[in-house]
Amino acid sequence: MVRLFKRSLLCIGIFGVTDLCNALTLDVTSSSSIKESAASVAKGLLNYYSGDKPGDVPGNLPTPYYWWEAGAMFMHLVDYWYYTGDTTYNAATSQAMSWQGGKSDKAFMPANQTTTEGNDDQDGYPSWLTMAQSVFNQQASRWDADDCGGGLRWQIFPTNAGYNYKNTVANGGFFQLASRLARFTGNQTYVDWAEKEWDWFSQSVLFDNATFQVNDGSQINIAANTCPDADHTQWSYNYGIFLVGLAYLSNYTEDTKWLEPINGILNHTIAEFFPDGDKVMVESACEPYGTCDTNGFTFKSFVMRWLALTAQLVPTTAATIWPYLQASGVGAASQCDGGSDGITCGYRWNSTTWDGTYGVGQQMSALAAIQANLITVDNLQAPLTANTGGTSKGDPSAGSGSSDVNPGESAVYTRVISMKDKAGAGILTALLLIFTLGGGWFLVS
Repeated sequence: MVRLFKRSLLCIGIFGVTDLCNALTLDVTSSSSIKESAASVAKGLLNYYSGDKPGDVPGNLPTPYYWWEAGAMFMHLVDYWYYTGDTTYNAATSQAMSWQGGKSDKAFMPANQTTTEGNDDQDGYPSWLTMAQSVFNQQASRWDADDCGGGLRWQIFPTNAGYNYKNTVANGGFFQLASRLARFTGNQTYVDWAEKEWDWFSQSVLFDNATFQVNDGSQINIAANTCPDADHTQWSYNYGIFLVGLAYLSNYTEDTKWLEPINGILNHTIAEFFPDGDKVMVESACEPYGTCDTNGFTFKSFVMRWLALTAQLVPTTAATIWPYLQASGVGAASQCDGGSDGITCGYRWNSTTWDGTYGVGQQMSALAAIQANLITVDNLQAPLTANTGGTSKGDPSAGSGSSDVNPGESAVYTRVISMKDKAGAGILTALLLIFTLGGGWFLVS
């Protein structure tokens, strides 16, 4: 069935001015329609960025956006290139990722951000395999077995608030990065680390094995070195970050043991964030109450991308996932005719009237929901590996010489992968998630 959405030509400007503009018309079964809508939304997203302008810092967004959100934005622009083939934003993306990679270890610890970073920031989606391996090695060196039996702390530096907190997204970013590296390189050490992370997480207070509920984090009891209680706030990205990590691991290992947590987390995601049988995503902890903040406005963007990847990597989930991505794409398009430019997106995808909100998070969430539908329409292939056409050059010891780890040590012992330097589209768009979101692009050359 062809799904069409047509908005009124009357748009309400950000500053209360009524403007005439062209509404988005989205047909999720038409490649040209999806690409046209994605191009409009991507253009609107770049209206928030000035890092490629003289005198500004490449890779940074203005206040109130944190460093990780700039990384997330470029993750979605890498995806935009992968989905559409449009290279319009590649130069700005390459410049930003190179600049923010850091001068020496390329571990995404730039001098302008290190003191404010957390493990969930550094995990972002590196553009090159070497950068991803550098981030991995540094994070593996921070594994904290002394408190709560394992896992990563939220913050890297003891002086930062949140250092004594173990949260899901930092550990999910590390898990996803290890799983992606395992699949791309074929190195068993990454599998071992992914399993180590999953074993700890799945037995911790952050996860309920019976219901597949994913919690947000846990404060360390310093006296007892335990994590006795969890923050049960339900955020969608905490589900998505582990779901797609499991999908990568399942796809690579072909071990059926991963299907139970994949299906369990997927079903809980649908029940929690697509409420009342509606196939349009809702960020349930804040959206119904109008309390989403700058961070909360980004979460749908990650989940849309990670659901699409899960459908690619674990085909048995595709029939379940795609109706939700299609409906959410249509809903997102319905929110993208606001603002003075007529291409500003809101966040309430189940409303046919622009909700009046705007920002990087709303814009990239809509972009992710819309462009993901090109996977089925254009039959796009899943992320490549080193054996199936991936061309990013790697260095398993990258990052091991920084001050953050013991000189010369690496969490991975193997030969350097011999591949061409040029990274091609379609190869792992790694998580930033890693933003960590921690995620890691092996896409940008």
